Formats: sequence, C-alpha cells, structure tokens
Amino acid sequence: MGYRETAPPTGFHDLVETAWTADGGGDAVRILPDGCMDLIVVDGRVVIAGPDTSALITTRGPQTLTGLRFRPGVLPRLLGVPAARLVGQRVPLDDVRPVRNQTSLVAVAAELSSRREQTETAPWSLAALQYVTTTLATGAPVEQVARETGWSSRSLQRQCQAVYGYGPAMLRRILRFRRAAVLLQAGRSPADVAAAAGYADQPHLHREVRAFGGTTVTTLATGAR
Repeated sequence: MGYRETAPPTGFHDLVETAWTADGGGDAVRILPDGCMDLIVVDGRVVIAGPDTSALITTRGPQTLTGLRFRPGVLPRLLGVPAARLVGQRVPLDDVRPVRNQTSLVAVAAELSSRREQTETAPWSLAALQYVTTTLATGAPVEQVARETGWSSRSLQRQCQAVYGYGPAMLRRILRFRRAAVLLQAGRSPADVAAAAGYADQPHLHREVRAFGGTTVTTLATGAR
C-alpha cells in the first residue's frame, strides 16, 4: 500500500531514475520539487509532469497511479519540447508529443527514445548532461560548470532553461533541497543536514525548506502534510 519505487525498466537506466506506483485512497500528498520530470498513467492516459519549483499538494483518487521518473534533463530531449514550457504543469502526452504505442509506459519511453533528438532540448550528450547535473548538485558555482564544459555562462543559462526548465542556479538550489529532504526524512538532525547538504547554516536550511517544500523542517522530516 502507499507509494513504492522500483528499479528502472531494463535498458532505460541511463534515462529513467525510478519506476513508481502510488495506490489510491484519498490521502493528501506533498510532491516535492526534485529537478525531474515524470510520465504518469492517469485514468488510462499518459500525462507529463513538468519540472516543479515548489511543492504541490494533491489528493490521490481511488485509482492506482504508475509512473516513470526520468533523470533531470532527460525527458525534454525525448519530447523535443523545452522544459521551460512545462514548468509546474501536468499535461497530456498527446497534447505535446503523440505516441502511437501507449500500451505501457515502457512502450512510450521506447518510442520516444527512438526519435531523433532536437538540438534545442538535447544540446549535450547524456554524459555531459549527467556531468552538469551532478556537478551542480555538489554546489559548484555556475561559472565553474560553464568553464569546465567550455560554454559561456550565458549559453549555460539558456541551455539549462530548455533542458531542465530553469537556470543553473535554480537547479542547484532544487538539487540541494532534494538532498536535504532525503537526509531529514532519514532521521538526520537539521544541523547535520544543513552541513551535509551545503547550506550556510540552519536558518538557511529552514528558509529553503519553506521556499521549496512549503512547510517546516520538522514537518518535512516527519512526512506529515
């Protein structure tokens, strides 16, 4: 019962972070921004969950939901649509990029990944994409990432908008918040989390949890809504 994650489908490890299932039941759920985008089956239709910049409080209906959570920056390159157009939205896949075979999310992902990638949404190789994501997640300055990858800061800003839905500085904050949320929910103290996630101090952590989670550190740590 509840929410469960499983390994990515075979052959999709480079693209998909996790497959997941959420049972219905009417519970309120807080969905936190994590830099990712999902494909979700809702009432028999495939829906794109765009990148979020703040928490979404939603209520699960009676149906069971299934989804694929794509690694940051991956789904826009498959859709050929800039992520910035989908920030904070839940949009039917057919309205964005119709797919013939929608018998399963794996079939959808396979058809999308077989299409030619668009330069705007796939300006980098998957290896370069992973490097940008992981380097920003460590808190590296934007200028450093631009320098190490051979782009100007302005080019990196523009490309990140298309790839992730927001600029590199915002992506860095969201990825840091994601790490902090995981550590808090694992039982680490706010002081430890602030240091481990790279915040200046505990008040900085509290402000970012309020900004991205719409709640308090204590509430986020306990999983309460």
